[in-house]
Amino acid sequence: MKVKAYLEITMQIADENRSAAANVFFKYKEEFLKNIQGAITKDLLIRKEDIQVIHGFDSVANAENYLLSDLFKNDVYIELKALWQTDPEVKIYTVA
Repeated sequence: MKVKAYLEITMQIADENRSAAANVFFKYKEEFLKNIQGAITKDLLIRKEDIQVIHGFDSVANAENYLLSDLFKNDVYIELKALWQTDPEVKIYTVA
């Protein structure tokens, strides 16, 4: 299956909280890939200035729907919210 859309979530997280954020990523990665409609990939990118989670989907609609899913709203969001220094930046891209 080919990735046709990316959901990028960029988070400002203090150095001392980055391992906790990575744990959330790994905790839910398999569930995301198995249970979220259209999910194809999920990668964690770590830079000095921020952390990004890049989700690959088969459509923009499925990327948008993930943000409304129980997994995102009730688990991932809740666990990460306390770690954010500012609200995350959320972007969805179409693959040309």
